[in-house]
Amino acid sequence: MSFSKEEISKVFNTIRKKTLIAHLDIEFVDCSEDFMILKMPVNASVHQPDGVLHGGATVALAETTGSFAAQILMDLDKVFVRGIEISANHLKSVKEGYVYAKGVYLHKGRTTQLIEIRVTDDHDNLISLCKLTTIALPKSK
Repeated sequence: MSFSKEEISKVFNTIRKKTLIAHLDIEFVDCSEDFMILKMPVNASVHQPDGVLHGGATVALAETTGSFAAQILMDLDKVFVRGIEISANHLKSVKEGYVYAKGVYLHKGRTTQLIEIRVTDDHDNLISLCKLTTIALPKSK
């Protein structure tokens, strides 16, 4: 990885401002060359009407994790990264606490990237299993 954790955390905190990431209060936790971890609080702002974590909020956390992981692989002066497919299997409900999304690279291609994201709760229970495919496209000159 060409950046330190501190540099990546600083970049994440800069890009999250005035976005869905900030609205959902998603935070950087940790990363390495092989993974990225972000977390999100589970509270009324991300609940379904019956008081459990909304699957859409879970997928937003997963896509944020995978997309940010893919971006740190790329030269963003030359390319931009977009998600092109995401799948999610929701396995367990959560009412409170935090959920943690750990994205692990399955493929680190120059054009496409594949990241598996495991979303767990405070007790390391698997909440959702997601998979994100991203694409790096050249910026127009």
